[in-house]
Order: sequence, then structure tokens, then C-alpha cells
Amino acid sequence: MDLGISGKRALVCASSKGLGRGCAEALAEAGVNLVMNARGAEALEATAAEIRSTYGVEVVTVAADIVSEEGRAKVLEAAGDVDILVTNAGGPPPGSWADWGREDFIKALDANMLTPIALMTALMPGMIDRGWGRVVNITSQSVKAPIPALGLSNAARTGLTGYVAGTARQVAEHGVIVNNLLPGIHATDRADQLDGGVSKAQNISVEEARKNRQATIPARRYGTRQEFGATCAFLCSQHSGFIVGQNVLIDGGGTNATI
Repeated sequence: MDLGISGKRALVCASSKGLGRGCAEALAEAGVNLVMNARGAEALEATAAEIRSTYGVEVVTVAADIVSEEGRAKVLEAAGDVDILVTNAGGPPPGSWADWGREDFIKALDANMLTPIALMTALMPGMIDRGWGRVVNITSQSVKAPIPALGLSNAARTGLTGYVAGTARQVAEHGVIVNNLLPGIHATDRADQLDGGVSKAQNISVEEARKNRQATIPARRYGTRQEFGATCAFLCSQHSGFIVGQNVLIDGGGTNATI
């Protein structure tokens, strides 16, 4: 399928690896020029070089912490006018409700709610002026079904979901389409971190922790960055113009819900 976005320009956050990389690769395959951001310069440059050589698109890299005001300003200056925004940031660590204080919640809100909002606030006016834009926020399946050990993530990402629900319906008439993509567990560093935590807590091997988690997923496996990226690219395409303010699960059936 021709996604109809060849020649567009996209900012993809946290895109040197994992789900962000999957989105960047899928957009590049569709002919989209990229502004890629991540904190680690070495991994970012390596991924960008591979994408350039594979897909022949323009790739600008910005090594910066998107959560900090300074880093975000640096990224936005390099991005300029973009047609597509994919927001993404690492989730806060797992833990127990009894261990979290105000500062823990502030950090989670900064990373997983306020940063995406700041990026949308900065970039959507230009999209509105041009009459076309796409925003995909990578959140989590936990906004549909909270994960007890990820209370910080549950809270911050649900706040972003509420913001998008109203905002998406305000900008859709201008051709700017905003949706959220909700991953379940995928084969990324985040999965390794979570499986490692379970391994330590339950005194089992990481491999056993992974097998136990896979057994709870109807698909009986973790997702891949490639299939996640393909879904993201569709939501960024010309074909998504009537999909407004939705929360699209991509979790192998792991969220047990009818709607």
C-alpha cells in the first residue's frame, strides 16, 4: 500500500532503538525524511546511517534529552516545520505505590505526559497552518488496563491520554490527526529491564521470566519493532484522516477487554 507520505518530514523521538526505531524505519520506507532524536549519540548515529543507506531518505540527528527544556529546544530548532510527530520517551521504573514520592511522580509526568504535550504545542500550529499533520504518541497498554508495578507510568500516560482525547477533536478539522499507539510487551530493552526485575524478585532466570510473561500473551510471543513501526506509519499516512483521538492497542491480545 502506498501510504501517500513520501517527501513528508517527521520528528521521531527516542528513535535510536526499540519502538522509536521501528517507527523511524517504517516511515523512512514510506519515503519520509526524518529528524531523529535520542540521548545517546553513538547509537543514534549508527541507526541513522543504516536508515540512510537502506531507504535513501534525508536523516537529521539530534542527540539530546527530549525531556529537558534545553534538549527539547535543541530538537525543535533542528526539526523546523515537520508534518509528522512521533512522541516517545522511556517509561519510569517499576516499583510499589508505597515507595513513590512527589518527585517520582513529577519525573514521570515530565517524561510521559508534559513532554509530548510540549512537543504538540510547539509543532501543531504549523501543521494547522499548512492544513495537514499527523501526531502519534507512543503510550502503553496500561492506559487501558493498569499494570500494578508500573503505577508511575499508568498515571502519567493516562494523563496524556485524557489531554489527547480533547485536543485531537479540536484540531482534526484542520487536517491534523492525533492518535495514541499503545504497545504491550515488545522485544526491546524495556522488556529486558522488566524481565530482569522479575528475575530478581522471583529468584528465577531471565529466560524463565520471559517465558512466563509470553505465556500470558494470547499471541504467545513478544511483539517486534517492525510490526509496531508499520502500524505507526499507517497512522501517519494519508489513509488515517478519519481516525481521530483513538488509542490503538498493539499488544498481541494481552489486554483482556471487549472494547
